[in-house]
Amino acid sequence: MPHQIIEYSGNLDGDIDIDELVQALHDTAISIDVLPTGGIRTRAVRHDHYQIADGHSDNSFIYVVLRIMKGRTPEQKKDAGERLFGTLLEFVDSVYQERPMALSFEIQEIDPEVRWKQGNIRDYMAKRAN
Repeated sequence: MPHQIIEYSGNLDGDIDIDELVQALHDTAISIDVLPTGGIRTRAVRHDHYQIADGHSDNSFIYVVLRIMKGRTPEQKKDAGERLFGTLLEFVDSVYQERPMALSFEIQEIDPEVRWKQGNIRDYMAKRAN
């Protein structure tokens, strides 16, 4: 059930290829053993209405949250977070060097008592593998 949600300021569109960022973070997530491939979803949400720090129009942000179910050790979560944040840092480095940007990443654990889900993607993945 790992979901990555990338929120970003709309003023980054000309500087960062968001589709490539989604792919890079998705690929990294798939490479992490404690994140089951069949449950990984990565998506981006552009924000057009925001204020950052002193309100200067050059200020930008990228915030990534990884939502996971409980059950991973603190070490596993730290490793996953460091790897994913490292991918983000590497991906935006050249833009980060040229403009004001706030980058953040966090992991949130979901309480299974207040979560409902249904899906058949894993069934289709199994059929495609045969």
